[in-house]
Amino acid sequence: MNHTIKAAVIVAAISAIGVPGANAYTGHELAKNAKVTMAEARLIALKAHPGKITDEELEKENGGSGLRYSFDIRHGKVTQEVGVDARTGKVLENAPEGPNPD
Repeated sequence: MNHTIKAAVIVAAISAIGVPGANAYTGHELAKNAKVTMAEARLIALKAHPGKITDEELEKENGGSGLRYSFDIRHGKVTQEVGVDARTGKVLENAPEGPNPD
């Protein structure tokens, strides 16, 4: 896929997601260390668990490369936490959010 089409697809997907403050996520200062962009990580997370992203952050956390995007994705009454490795794009976590959310 050429870069112009890929960029258009990513922009369209972000618009469809409707994340408030999509450019102002927690941990943006860590982005320089990530190989996967927030937009790419959103798409990966939504593929793993479709729904509406209600919270997102980039954080240092054990597992994978040590740098991950964390998304809370709501579908119906369930909020799922999906973690995406910021350097590899691998899904590290995909589980219902616990009783004590971050």
